Amino acid sequence: MQIEMRDAIYGELRPMKCPSKMLALAAAIALVLPQGAAPKQQQQQPPPPPQKSQAPPLRSISTEVSVPVTVKDANGDLVSTLREQDFRVFEDNVEQKITRIAIDPVPISTIILFDDALKTKPQEQLQASLRAIAGGFGDKDEVALFRFDQNPQQITDFISDPDQLLTQLGRLQVAGPPTMIRDPAADVPALPKTNGAPIQQSPPPMNVTIMGNGTKSINDALFAAAQLLRTRPKERRRIIFLLSDGVGSKGSKYSFDTTVRELLASETAVYSIGISTPIQDRHFGILARFGRATGGDVFYASERGDIERLYARVADQARNQYTLYYSPDHKDKLVTYHSIEVKVRMGGLDVHARDGYYSAPR
Repeated sequence: MQIEMRDAIYGELRPMKCPSKMLALAAAIALVLPQGAAPKQQQQQPPPPPQKSQAPPLRSISTEVSVPVTVKDANGDLVSTLREQDFRVFEDNVEQKITRIAIDPVPISTIILFDDALKTKPQEQLQASLRAIAGGFGDKDEVALFRFDQNPQQITDFISDPDQLLTQLGRLQVAGPPTMIRDPAADVPALPKTNGAPIQQSPPPMNVTIMGNGTKSINDALFAAAQLLRTRPKERRRIIFLLSDGVGSKGSKYSFDTTVRELLASETAVYSIGISTPIQDRHFGILARFGRATGGDVFYASERGDIERLYARVADQARNQYTLYYSPDHKDKLVTYHSIEVKVRMGGLDVHARDGYYSAPR
């Protein structure tokens, strides 16, 4: 390398051939040059120091459980003056802390199940009372109509217009076809003969035509209705309004326990009007059992006027319930059944609430 230096006296450029001088000059130049004139070099930032890993905070994940509750006095009238501190809720026999209570009326989603295999007189009473059903529902409610014998049949979709509901009820016929039952005595062997002439006996038995003989499945109808109610918004109260004599069939596809599980999973309460139900079947019959298990209720009627009065009472009771809320601390990884018991601190009151619920995996 050869560097030329200008002579301080004559201004001439002269080559410098001394390597040591050349190095010294280069160093001197580097010292006096501004920082911006130095060759740019890409500077690498040192990696940030590793941070200590922190475990996520432990949280108690819980889902709020809502429990609709009906409270009645000794006369069967609704009690509407209770406060949050008047209730106690137990889940799996462990008392829970009630986080809030709601007492405002809520809109309801209802499926009305008409028994299509009643005996003649209760069938006529039910038919004559149908239009009175519409009076129990308002424009914020929605109602779907079903009929059932051995199989459930959906008649209408959910109806919110009271006038349209009244029209559909006026068109409905709850008269199922008669059922032929063969008298077992009709299969007796041929009569013996004496001297070629048959022995004279009483007239041969005839086939009998009857209605309401148990050839219907209440379980299957309730199961189908509960599945449809799963599609309704959760902020609505879901109920099934069952109009039947409570006579079921042993040929049901779904058992009582399976049907109750579906009803609880869909948060559906069953309210029944037993029409001409035998007295001995009222307390332990299937209508009462479904009412107790789901937090609903059952009423009995034998006259048309009683049936019509009960329509509005059932709808009013379902709409005006207390709703208790609590948050359990369990973390279910499988669908698990939890029992529920609701008590009030005042004596002499009748409390209706569902027996339990099925939790979702968390």
